[in-house]
Formats: sequence, C-alpha cells, structure tokens
Amino acid sequence: MQDFQAFKELLNTPKNIIIVTHHRPDADALGSSLGWSGFLKKKGHQVKIISPSDYPVFLHWMKGNDEVLIYEKSQHQSINPLIEAADIIFCLDFSSLHRINELGEQVGRSKAKKVLIDHHLDPEDFATYKFWSTEAAATAELIYELIISLGDADLIDQDIAESLYAGILTDTGSFQHSNTTQKIHRITASLIELGADTHKVARLIYDSNSLDRLRFKGFALSQRLEVLAEYNVALFAISNEDLTRYHSKTGDTEGLVNYALSIRGIVLAALIVDQGELIKISFRSVGDFPANELAQKYFNGGGHKNAAGGRSTLSLEETVNKFKNLLPSYRLKLTTSNKIRANV
Repeated sequence: MQDFQAFKELLNTPKNIIIVTHHRPDADALGSSLGWSGFLKKKGHQVKIISPSDYPVFLHWMKGNDEVLIYEKSQHQSINPLIEAADIIFCLDFSSLHRINELGEQVGRSKAKKVLIDHHLDPEDFATYKFWSTEAAATAELIYELIISLGDADLIDQDIAESLYAGILTDTGSFQHSNTTQKIHRITASLIELGADTHKVARLIYDSNSLDRLRFKGFALSQRLEVLAEYNVALFAISNEDLTRYHSKTGDTEGLVNYALSIRGIVLAALIVDQGELIKISFRSVGDFPANELAQKYFNGGGHKNAAGGRSTLSLEETVNKFKNLLPSYRLKLTTSNKIRANV
C-alpha cells in the first residue's frame, strides 16, 4: 500500500467507518468484512457493514452477521445517511463500483476516504488507498496481512480468526486451487494458533444443507448437466422454474459448477442460472484456460484465470447458445490447456 503511514495515522483516532462488499457476498467477502469490522471495533471505531444483497444462510454463523445491513431490503433513506456521514469507506473483495449495484453511486459520491482491499484484476481508480494484490488467494489473506502490518496481531481473537479462515478456505477451494501457496498455509497455521476451529468452520459452511438444496443438487446433476466432450466442456443450465420447484434460496447453486469441473477430462465448466431479472454465469477452468477472458469479453464480467463470473440479459436458452457458439474459437486452448485432463 502506498502512503501506508498516512493510512495508519488515519486509523489512530475513532472514525465513522462503512465496510461495503460485493453483490451476493461469498465466504471471502463476508468473512473479510466481518473480520475487519471486528478488528476496527476493537480499535475504537464505529463500524457498519453494508451488503448490496442478501447472502447464503450457511454464512450467518459469523460473529457480527446480525448487524450487517442489506441495502436492497432496507429503506435506502436509512442507509444513505450512514454513507454520507462516513469518514472512511472500505471496499472489500471487489475492484469496481458496478459490483455493488446501486450502492456504487452512493459510494462514488461520498466525500469519505475510500480504501480498496481486494485481490481481483483491473481495479478501478476510485480509492484513496489501495491494499491490492492478485497474488493473494483471498481478500481475507490481505486483511490478515494488514492487521499484522499495523502491529495489532494481538487483537485477532477466535471470532476474527474464524471469519478470515472461512474466506481463505473457500477461495482456495478447500486448499485445492493453484492459489494455495506456502504463504497461505503459514497464514492458516497462524489463524489456527489464534483460535480458529477449522473443523467447526468447514462443517458450518459445507455441511449445513437444507433438504431442498440436496434434492436440487441431485436434480441438477441428473437432469441439467451437459457434457460437450469435443471441447472438454461441461455445463449446467438452471431455469428459474427449476429454482422455484426446489424452493431455492441464495447460495443454493453455490459450488455446483465444481461438480461439472470435477469430471475427468473437463477443462472448462459453466453454471448458467436464470435468476429472473438476469442470467448469472459462473465459470471454472483448469490449467491455462482463461475463464476470466470468456467472462470479460462476452458476459460483462471478470475474475481470476480459473474462476470467473458474468451475467447476461438474454434468455436462458439464448445465453446457453451464445456460450456454446463461442467454443469453436477456443477449441485449441480447450484441448491443450491441460494435457492431463485432455481425455473425457
């Protein structure tokens, strides 16, 4: 971070602080926000977390969750004054203001000092301070490093450690992704030493399914999984009717795309979901195939090389066809990106 000393001095006296994270926050977005909030409160600051939308029930266990303000469900009149009165706005786990929907306009107009803490590509130039690195496995990793750099490791208690661990656990794919480094293991070890109960966190995130979610997953695997063997591609196309049939809630489709990627020989997997107002797309890839290029060029999105997302205003059928029609131009990359997985 440039001007770290000035940033440190900014936090030396109590401030009104807002923490904002991206639409449909995942464990890294929420965990880093709640972990950072818990730390800032210990430093004497007044802190409010604002999410542009709701998020999965299996993340509600984190300390401070009951104080998170949901922008789309609350009266904007009650939240906008908080943003206007803020001295500092921390933007966590997103790199551009459009990722927080209508909230982006409020944050952009605010006179507060803005701090970006993120690990995604191509950050917008809207922040006074940036603590940003694409080499970080998770934003939670950056939060941990920032607390250490401030000389406040002693303020990390079990609740903060578990929130940060949750972000690292999920953004590394349970330590299976290529972003799982020696460094991230050392940080994880430190969080365990500071009280993080890894068994508890993993169970709360991965083993707290509703019956409807399990039945939906079985339906998706048996009825909505399509394999395009000639391209080493697999995809799910989930209709809004499918979601309604299984009483789907926010987060119920999370992780589904990984089942498609787990098929032997698959290099690129896609999950295309009709959410009613728009089509949400998740991409996962292995090897050198750039999932983020596909998301950014054609689906108004972005992300990491092997994990990206996008959206479409076309119908579900039109979006699926658009995706399939792109595959011939990527055939060479799809069949050579990972020779180990080249045979379905």
